[in-house]
Amino acid sequence: MNHESISVFDMFKIGVGPSSSHTLGPWRAALSFTNSLEEKKILNEVKAIRVLLYGSLAKTGVGHGTDIAIQLGLSGDDPVNFDVHHIDAKISDIRLMKKILLSGKHEIDFNPAEDIEFLMGESLPFHPNALSFLVSLHNGENFAETFYSVGGGFVIREGESADGTANVHLPFPINTANELLHWCMKTGLNISDVVLENENSWRSESETKAGLINIWNLMKASIYRGCHRDGILPGGLQVKRRAAGLNKKLINGRLYADYDSWLTCIKQGGNDFSYILDWVSCFALAVNEENASFGRVVTAPTNGAAGVIPAVLQYFIAFCDGHSDNKIIHFLLTAAEVGSIFKKGATISAAMGGCQAEIGVSSAMAAAALTECMGGTQRQALMAAEIAMEHHLGMTCDPIGGLVQVPCIERNAMGAIKAITASQLAMQSSPDYAKVSLDGVIKTMWETALDMNHKYKETADGGLAVNVPLSLSEC
Repeated sequence: MNHESISVFDMFKIGVGPSSSHTLGPWRAALSFTNSLEEKKILNEVKAIRVLLYGSLAKTGVGHGTDIAIQLGLSGDDPVNFDVHHIDAKISDIRLMKKILLSGKHEIDFNPAEDIEFLMGESLPFHPNALSFLVSLHNGENFAETFYSVGGGFVIREGESADGTANVHLPFPINTANELLHWCMKTGLNISDVVLENENSWRSESETKAGLINIWNLMKASIYRGCHRDGILPGGLQVKRRAAGLNKKLINGRLYADYDSWLTCIKQGGNDFSYILDWVSCFALAVNEENASFGRVVTAPTNGAAGVIPAVLQYFIAFCDGHSDNKIIHFLLTAAEVGSIFKKGATISAAMGGCQAEIGVSSAMAAAALTECMGGTQRQALMAAEIAMEHHLGMTCDPIGGLVQVPCIERNAMGAIKAITASQLAMQSSPDYAKVSLDGVIKTMWETALDMNHKYKETADGGLAVNVPLSLSEC
C-alpha cells in the first residue's frame, strides 16, 4: 500500500479567512498558476485571462470571497504575509480600473464582474471545488489549466498528484490509526514523538519546533484579536461579534495590557465549570469571527474549523497547566497526525463530506492532542479522537448566505467543547472495551459523506441556508 506523506505544516497552513477550500485554496491555485506562467516565460505574453468557477465554488463563492482570493492570487500576493488590511483597497482598484497586474509585473485588462464566471449548474467529476484559468496570448494561442481545491488549503492541478510533500519517505509511514498505533507500540514512543521523527525527514527538529511555536503564536494572536474586536461581521447577515463582549464580561474589570497579562487575568477567575465553559466558547468564537472578517488564521485543518484547536489548546494552557513550549509542540504534532489520517481515509473538505469533515475532524484532532498532553496513553488518545468524530457523524454544511458565519462560528465552540468531553471520557475509560475504532469511524464518516445529499455539502442549497430568511437571520 502506498503511504501519503503529509507534514504537520501541510495540516496547519497560515492563511486568510473565511474558507480554506473556497478562499485559501483558490488563492493558492491562482498564485501557482501565475508562478507557472513565469516559469514558462510567457507571463508577458498574456493578453487576457478568464476564470471559471464550478460546483460548490460557484454556489457559495461570493460569500466565501472566492473571487477576491483569485484576484489577489493572480496579483502575486501571498496569503501567508499579505496585509489583510489592504484587501479592500486592492480589490476596489482592480474593479474600478478594470485592470490587474499579473504576478505584480504584467498588466492586462481584467473586469472581475465579467472575467470571473460562477457556473452554478456545472460541476467537474474529480471534486466539487474546481476552477479553470482560460488564457489568451498575444500570438493568438489559447490554453486552459484546471485546479481543484480539495479542502484545508490543499490544491491539486489537473493531471498532477496532490500538492504538499507526498513523495517524502518517512521512517514511520502512516495512513491509518492502526498503523500509527503499530509504530507507537513498536517504538514505545508517544504519538507526538513518532510524528516528530517523521518531520525530521523534511527539516531539522529545531526548525520543526520553531515552526510549531510560530503556528501557535498566530493562533493565539487570532484569539486575542477576536476577543477585543466589536462590530458587525461583513457579508450582509448583520451578525454581531460576540467574543469581545463575552471576554469583557468574564474578565470582570481585571486589568491587562497584552496576551500574557490577559492570560493571568483569566487564570485569576478560578476553575468554576461554567466559567471555564464560557472561556472555551469565547476562544473559539474569537478565532472564527476573525476568520469571517478576512482575518489571518491557521487552517486547523480548515478555516471554517479554525477555532476548535486553538480554543482547546488555549483551554489546556489556561486551565490545565499546559503553558510550556514543549507541551504546545506535542499538542500540535498529535493533532496534525490525526487530521492527516482523516484526510487520507476520508476527507477534510465540506464540499465532499459536509461539516463532519471540518468541525468533526478538528474536534477529533483536538481531543487526541489534549488526551496525550494530559497523560493519556496512545490508545486513549485515538479513542478520544474516535469519540469526538462519532458524535459529529452526518453533520451538514449549510451556511446561510454562503457565508462562514451561521452556523459555522458557533459550531467551532461546540466542536471544542465536544473535544474536551471526548478527552475526559477516554481518560476515564479503557480502550480495551471500546466498540468503535478510530479507523472504523473514519470509514463510516467517508461512507456517510458519499451518501449525503449534495444540498448539505457547502452548496447553500439545503438546510439552514434555505430555511432561514436572510433578512431574519442572526447569530
